[in-house]
Amino acid sequence: MKFEQPAGHNPIDQLKVVGRSTERIDGPLKTTGRAAYAYERHDVAPDAAYGYVLGAAIAKGRIEAMDLSVAQAAPGVLAIVTARNAGKLGKGRMNTAKLLGGPEIEHYHQAVAVVVAESFEQARAAAHLIRVRYARHKGSFDLAGTLDTAVKPGAQSDTAVGDFEAAYAAAPVTLDATYATPDHSHAMMEPHASVAIWNGDELTLWTSNQMIDWGRSDVARTLNLPREKVRLVSPFIGGGFGGKLFVRSDAVLAALGARAAKRPVKLALQRPLIFNNATHRPATIQRLRLGAGHDGRLTAIAHESWSGDLPGGGPETAVRQTRLLYAGANRLTRERLARLDLPEGNAMRAPGEAPGLMALEIAMDEMAEKLGMDPIEFRIVNDTQIDPEHPQRPFSQRELVRCLRNGADRFGWQQRNPKPASVRDGRWLVGIGVAAAFRNNLVRTSAARVRLSSDGGVTVETDMTDIGTGSYTIIAQTAAEMMGLPLEQVSVRLGDSRFPVSAGSGGQWGANSSTAGVYAACMKLREAVAARLGLDAATAHFADGRVSVGGRSLPLAQAARGGELVVEDQIEYGDLDERYQQSTFGAHFVEVGVDAATGEIRLRRMLAVCAAGRILNPLSARSQVIGAMTMGAGAALMEELAVDKRLGYFVNHDLAGYEVPVHADIPHQEVIFLDETDPISSPMKAKGVGELGICGVAAAVANAVYNATGVRVRRYPVTLDKLLDQLPEYT
Repeated sequence: MKFEQPAGHNPIDQLKVVGRSTERIDGPLKTTGRAAYAYERHDVAPDAAYGYVLGAAIAKGRIEAMDLSVAQAAPGVLAIVTARNAGKLGKGRMNTAKLLGGPEIEHYHQAVAVVVAESFEQARAAAHLIRVRYARHKGSFDLAGTLDTAVKPGAQSDTAVGDFEAAYAAAPVTLDATYATPDHSHAMMEPHASVAIWNGDELTLWTSNQMIDWGRSDVARTLNLPREKVRLVSPFIGGGFGGKLFVRSDAVLAALGARAAKRPVKLALQRPLIFNNATHRPATIQRLRLGAGHDGRLTAIAHESWSGDLPGGGPETAVRQTRLLYAGANRLTRERLARLDLPEGNAMRAPGEAPGLMALEIAMDEMAEKLGMDPIEFRIVNDTQIDPEHPQRPFSQRELVRCLRNGADRFGWQQRNPKPASVRDGRWLVGIGVAAAFRNNLVRTSAARVRLSSDGGVTVETDMTDIGTGSYTIIAQTAAEMMGLPLEQVSVRLGDSRFPVSAGSGGQWGANSSTAGVYAACMKLREAVAARLGLDAATAHFADGRVSVGGRSLPLAQAARGGELVVEDQIEYGDLDERYQQSTFGAHFVEVGVDAATGEIRLRRMLAVCAAGRILNPLSARSQVIGAMTMGAGAALMEELAVDKRLGYFVNHDLAGYEVPVHADIPHQEVIFLDETDPISSPMKAKGVGELGICGVAAAVANAVYNATGVRVRRYPVTLDKLLDQLPEYT
């Protein structure tokens, strides 16, 4: 099915199942321990051996010698694979560094060997017996020290509209400020994990991967296998946040270890390797320059960002939202990429917008204060209904103002004291902050296979993944709505490369695109059912397990009495995303308390108001947003990968040293979804919301801290050491 015109009235609009808060159909499996996560596939590999990865002890250099003799003789060892005996390996299209290093080392904890043994403990013990002699080379590990050598990473990295420099120079009110965000880890609970089994020259990987088709292709490229010889299976994933978009060393080394040991192998990256061997969100340094008239209208906007990555990597696209979020005639954005020899930087929840809004939305508050304007009114004055860089492109839907107004009313913004450090609650300085939320709506081709059985049940098969986001449920809701069935008569099978290729889970495109693919397949199934029953498909009504046209009404199951009906289709998008700017919007409100004596920060209340098209399942969407808000709070107050700038690695590479929010850190959270549909987005009239929920949160926290204390922190995280010497005198 091609989606080339805005969606009209369609079966989804019935909203009998779609759009209703529905508990996850996979919930019972997860709460009883029966969900089949990658490392726990004892059913497919009861005799699996264990793999353990040895990571490089240097950040840049070369292996001069590697002695495996003692390790090979250790109890239980079945095989040891290194770059010397692994055979010729390629590199996945999505990987910046090689997943098995040697003799050249590209980053700290790059995998250099995998030990396979009868037990995990034996594999771990043997790995510690491998003796490696390195030649350490000088590396570059400090973003701030590489700004002068940073380069323009691509043709789309810079934009310019009007004459920024002249407009900025002429503006009566200006701001020129620099902000910094640190490196962040995804820190998901489930480690990167895989079970590998060879059947002759065919490989099956049960793995934790968000994008099955990408992963299958990159495994094939890396192992130099025909794509059809590789199968990936990921029915359940315990969190990814972008860290499992791409194949990592667990999958490749499990496969290499299984081939060498001639046994199934299960392998999970130990936690330190997740921080240094897998990907992370790169640090940024961002400069914002804003110019405005006394009426508050922006006349000049410039956003420049510097980030770093390994050779061949890309930038953190922190300026992208600034190209679209606010009006302004004269505009400038720049991205610069420095070469760093730190572990690979790549996508993390809301890449670009999350760190970009951490800077932009503080700058907007600083500018509002200079203008003497309310921060919400300043944002509203600079709203736009067209793409500021391409005025011929209107937004398909843009409800930012509504989000800000509704949120202000709900949160009690009118009671906020605009004078910083003016409100106390005992020993606590209390402040309220706001920030806009923005994330582009992306759509991807997505396919599904739908089966109608003789008992009237429907089964959906697609390689879409569920990373804790509720994919099983919204896909079942879509099929139930389309076929006129109760949810209990729909089965969903996900995460297998033998199924039709879906959008996958990433970029906030998963829910909208994958359900649109199911919509397309169900439309085809409705036609097949009508044809079999001798009914007119165009006028047929599917409800309550029956198909009705005029005065005729027949059981849906009757269409499959002559044999199961199976159809497959995909949603393909035309140029609507080129004719209209498709984005999601929101507003975050935060109240904090700051201890007047110690500078300790405590969140007190949080509110998110989201405009993201039709919300397919408000219950799971709320879960997505409050989880994203929690991640945003972590980015604001505690999360920071500490870089050893001498040796080039992340020092706090475990969950003891890398702090993330826990339940006690997170107060009352409220989420409001505006009632909107976007017919230009897809037949579902939906958009993504899971990444929108993190965008702007950190800035709202930082702005609230400023309102509470009068201390403006521009370098995240906002920790008490950055407040203490500037707090009002404690009495």
